[in-house]
Amino acid sequence: MGYPAGPNSRAWGRVAMMSNDEQHRRPDARKPRGFPDRTAAVIAAERRLVDSISSVYQRWGFDALDTGPFEYVDALGKFLPDTDRPNSGVFALQDDDEQWIALRYDHTAPLARYVAENWERIPKPFRRYSAGPVWRNEKPGPFRFREFIQCDADSVGVAGPAADAEMIAIAAEAMQAAGAGQGEYVIRVNSRQILDGIMETAGVLDPAQRGTVLRALDKFDKFGVEGVTLLLGKGRKDESGDVTAGAGLAGSQIDVLVEFITSRSITRSETARKLANSVGMTRSGDSGVAELVEIDCILSALGIGDDAATFDPSIVRGLEYYTGPVFEAEFLREFRDAEGDPMRFGSVGGGGRYDGLVARFRGEPAPATGFSVGVSRLAAAMAASGEAQVEGPVLVLVLDKDQMADYSALASDLRRAGVRAEVYLGSSGMKAQVKYADRRNSPAVVIVGSNERTAGIVTIKDLKAGAAAAKGMTDNEAWRNERPGQFECPRSEMVARIKAIAGQP
Repeated sequence: MGYPAGPNSRAWGRVAMMSNDEQHRRPDARKPRGFPDRTAAVIAAERRLVDSISSVYQRWGFDALDTGPFEYVDALGKFLPDTDRPNSGVFALQDDDEQWIALRYDHTAPLARYVAENWERIPKPFRRYSAGPVWRNEKPGPFRFREFIQCDADSVGVAGPAADAEMIAIAAEAMQAAGAGQGEYVIRVNSRQILDGIMETAGVLDPAQRGTVLRALDKFDKFGVEGVTLLLGKGRKDESGDVTAGAGLAGSQIDVLVEFITSRSITRSETARKLANSVGMTRSGDSGVAELVEIDCILSALGIGDDAATFDPSIVRGLEYYTGPVFEAEFLREFRDAEGDPMRFGSVGGGGRYDGLVARFRGEPAPATGFSVGVSRLAAAMAASGEAQVEGPVLVLVLDKDQMADYSALASDLRRAGVRAEVYLGSSGMKAQVKYADRRNSPAVVIVGSNERTAGIVTIKDLKAGAAAAKGMTDNEAWRNERPGQFECPRSEMVARIKAIAGQP
């Protein structure tokens, strides 16, 4: 950017004519809601999660595909334009050909377009995975973003519960790859056909009333039987006094639905048996239960126990989207934020069977099933709890400004050996430099003054060992005298000693 050349230039004259208010007017440093600044810890957690989850998809025979960020709005399907500017749910703009395009809100709608466009040349089933950002023009909230990363796997062109069972097993492996141990996650499975069957059995036929009923059932884990019963009837008042309108069902209808919602048992097989009794003899319900029975059989053969994947009649997902089995992946581990307060994040992924999405383009059935992990939400939780940390660089302290070439050479030796290293380029003294290294989460600092330089040695301060030793010391003077974690070594040994501290071979 250029600057006015002098007081006689035109540019200088324009500046001189500006009022004091105009010269001092500055924009507010602010960012749009729902678009978080991602720190190094969050970025590192996202990359690790994407890599580890993608490796699961690859092992199961899926190939990578990236369809790009923009799609034509009419191809997205979920948020079709109903005004001159379609911006409900998506971020849309008009291209130079006057057609509306929008940032993708997930990876599945672009997949459906890709499959339909390339139907004749792709293998079927078509198995692909995708990882990258998606955008939603929705109200943001805590750990609910307008831009976030999803990591998906989908099979297109395959029908039947075997494909759904495989996807549930993949979801379980993906949760393990994300860091969930045994008992720290569960995949909750239900069926759209079973939900349709119980609506028929309960006599809930009006589409609008069905939506209210299903939203009530979805609140079972949050409100329990009493809360769901209120939502199925006259409505529920929360602690703030706000009232949620109920579905207005009769007592006999509510009894049928409560029996259904409480059918979950310890084992999948027992839950399926109870669901068969609840759904009755409806064709849709019987078909859904039969699918769950086959899914249970396959999951058992794959070693997926009842603690890892369970049948849960309260799971309700995308009623206009899913056509068969549906499932949610829940992270059960309790995270804690920087203040130590507990955080529970619940569902971090989901999926199911969607046989109508590709059919929108082709006009003929194209069965499909898939699973998606919300990577950004999980990474943000890990970073907030301190689980996702990035180790900083080894810091070479600068004690003698006239020896910058020597300090630069020391850092270069470390970097050539594969060690992340930085020379301090600020203007502060030694104490402040060590504090800077602490804030960068550096594993160690290298100290070379005139004495070390003359003797051909370096002083290394192992910051991790020092911090661990400091926890057991109550005498500050003793800590200063002992200098735990600090030692000297020949310059020729510096790289090896630093690599040992950093845990590198």
